[in-house]
Amino acid sequence: MGDIAKGVLGGAWTLLVGWILPTALNLSVFWFGVAPSLRRTSLAARLWPTTGGKSALLLLTMSILLGLVLAALQNPLYRVLEGYLLWPSRVYERSCARHLRTKHDLRDRLALLRLERREEEQADRLSSNDVAELARLRTNSRIARVARKDRRRTAVQRSLLRENLARYPVDDGQIAPTRLGNAIRRFEEYGHDRFRLDTQVLWNELAGTAPEQVRRQVDLARASVDFFVSLLYGHAVIAVAAVAALFATRANVLILLVSLVVLCSLIPLWYRAALTATDEWAAAVRALVNVGRKPLAESLGLALPSSLEEERVMWTLVTKLSRLPYHERASALDAYRVEPLNDSPTNR
Repeated sequence: MGDIAKGVLGGAWTLLVGWILPTALNLSVFWFGVAPSLRRTSLAARLWPTTGGKSALLLLTMSILLGLVLAALQNPLYRVLEGYLLWPSRVYERSCARHLRTKHDLRDRLALLRLERREEEQADRLSSNDVAELARLRTNSRIARVARKDRRRTAVQRSLLRENLARYPVDDGQIAPTRLGNAIRRFEEYGHDRFRLDTQVLWNELAGTAPEQVRRQVDLARASVDFFVSLLYGHAVIAVAAVAALFATRANVLILLVSLVVLCSLIPLWYRAALTATDEWAAAVRALVNVGRKPLAESLGLALPSSLEEERVMWTLVTKLSRLPYHERASALDAYRVEPLNDSPTNR
């Protein structure tokens, strides 16, 4: 009973922090910045609460209801920001190509800094391949334009370049059209890239068997990203409402314009905050894969092979068995199954 209560309270906490709290903040901004101009309309005048207590109760109720609705719609909301939904195909392709070029440029800039440092420290020990790579990077026009600035960067500033590069997926074929999409795609591909364990297919099994503390870290990390995503969408809706309120009778134009400018200025900030918060989310998912592989294998009646190469083969077979219709080639998974106990019903 205690475990059930902790699970319910944990889920309620992530829902509260991720969706209900930012919804309450957005409604407060709407209430004080936009609603007074709409209050003068005849319909709003009839529906407007007459006392402060009723106003507070209305805000609380609307925050909970809208927060629950946004939580239920979180997948399409994320898909729009990631570039999977409502994006024209031509814009999608161009954005993917731009981010792929950005990823390669970041990789080349870091490689140039690393090779130049090695050249200064041990020039006679650079291999012929390193010398050729250094020459290629120095003749790259895009890299050359920023190389001088990169050389003046401190160690901390250079680590920011590595962080930006780390927010892209390893596989170029997994590049998404937005920065947030790439930041999320990088940990979605982690299990497959390292172990051939497709976390998109086996997520429920993995999350259901991993240690509770690790699962909790994933939920808390995602709640931080949910918070900023909810703020972002709420600010966008309120900004649209502020534009509409400008045409209302006796609208307070000054307050509406100030609200509109502040909201439009904060939207990029929330997007950047959500992007940065994915770092903790990525670390939590990485821990989930690293720590949860063994209990997942045991729950499936499998034993982890001693070699990484064999483990990658095993997870490939498990993923195919879960994702595709059964085929006789799936029997290759028998080599990794744990032998039944002697006292099992089948052996009695």
